[in-house]
Amino acid sequence: MDGVAGTDLVSQAIADLYSGDLDAFIQRRRDLVAQARSAGDRGAAKTIAGLGKPTRSAWVVNKLVHADPSVPGRLAELGDRLRAGEAALDGASIRELSRARRELVDALTRRALTEAGQASPSAAIREEVTDTFSAALADPQVAEQVAAGTLLRAARWAGFGPGIGTAIGTAQAPAPSARRRPADGAGRGRTLDRAEAAERDEAAERDEAAERDEAAERERHRQEAIANAEQVAAEAGRVADAAAAAERQIAESVQFMQERLSREQQRLIEARRDTRQAAAALARARQALERRRRQSSS
Repeated sequence: MDGVAGTDLVSQAIADLYSGDLDAFIQRRRDLVAQARSAGDRGAAKTIAGLGKPTRSAWVVNKLVHADPSVPGRLAELGDRLRAGEAALDGASIRELSRARRELVDALTRRALTEAGQASPSAAIREEVTDTFSAALADPQVAEQVAAGTLLRAARWAGFGPGIGTAIGTAQAPAPSARRRPADGAGRGRTLDRAEAAERDEAAERDEAAERDEAAERERHRQEAIANAEQVAAEAGRVADAAAAAERQIAESVQFMQERLSREQQRLIEARRDTRQAAAALARARQALERRRRQSSS
């Protein structure tokens, strides 16, 4: 199989791996390596075996780039405008471009997370995806890595503006290359065996490193979830304490009003009794007065 065909195999493998299911990456890579070997292209198999598993945040960025080929162009175009505006020292232009930068980064971050099915991403993943798009706008080299859709780790922009600073933390899978011609003669089989063993060892080391990265990322997410839960619990505790205090205050008010109502009801009973007694006394007095009047007239 010639170099061009090998390059096609690698390109197809890159598109498949970096836009597919992240959790199935390692098994899918093994399958693609086996397919390349079955096709007789050991060079492509070696290159595919060397494709590293990305972190989840890098995978989110890669997936958007493979889903929407216009993303790299939008990043490159605005990045050029940002650097030109900064070079011109045009304050009004820089402010307008900074607003456009925020809008594009926010929009791409939302789309990337949606494309990757991350409906409720952790704050760490959202921040790393945002940082990667920001770094791509600031650094043309990062923009090229993002455009390739093969980032292994998120990028971070350690700078002071759209074009000042250094992009750190980036890594990229190797680009497709033509297959090298194996050695001829009796040593060819031994060379291929050693190469395959080296490939397996390198792939195992990369897989272990990827698993460590995934474990560290899961631990960060777990710690973040614990911290969020503790914060929610603390806030719920404060709300519960406030509600209990309000309940006690209302209960005291109700008790006070019930006691007052009881006293007023007693006063009402006494007032009604006094009214009846006064009415009876009045009736007796009128009767006595009427008798005296009749006695006086007779």
